[in-house]
Amino acid sequence: MRQPATRTAVPVQSSATAQGPAHAPGLDRFNSVPPAEAEAALLDCCGSHRWAQRLAAHRPYPDLGALLAAADEAGYDLAPADLAEALAVEVSPCLHHAAPHSAHLALRAAHAAYESRFGHVFVMCVDGLEPAEQPDQVLAGIRARLGHEPDQERVVTADEMRRLARGRIIDLVSGS
Repeated sequence: MRQPATRTAVPVQSSATAQGPAHAPGLDRFNSVPPAEAEAALLDCCGSHRWAQRLAAHRPYPDLGALLAAADEAGYDLAPADLAEALAVEVSPCLHHAAPHSAHLALRAAHAAYESRFGHVFVMCVDGLEPAEQPDQVLAGIRARLGHEPDQERVVTADEMRRLARGRIIDLVSGS
């Protein structure tokens, strides 16, 4: 199941570092599964078929660092249509049900304003932030990015998608 765009609905704390371990436990399995299965797993990391096919086709990866480098390179090569395809399957993050009602309302309003302005869901990687900090950071991020011009926001969004994909790949091959 796809993690929310900001990975805040159910925080996923990876035991791997930003670079990841030299050889993650699930990497051998990822390298050996049939291409269609690898592509399906990668589509859960980033919803671009072209991106997933490219990474699956270049297997086997000697270590997690090589896989992450390939993911970054493929992410930088995403055409606008590929980015739009990836964004179309992202979900808007939500707060924990115990969060104050006013926080839910503020986040919903901010997401609606962002989606109205840019035509896609807001994505932001919050890896490394404590769960309690995430709602404030997401709201601040949306508010700041609402001031971007569409071309500037496209660049920021693509970078956030690369960061999200990296975290999801680490989770995928780390067995978490």
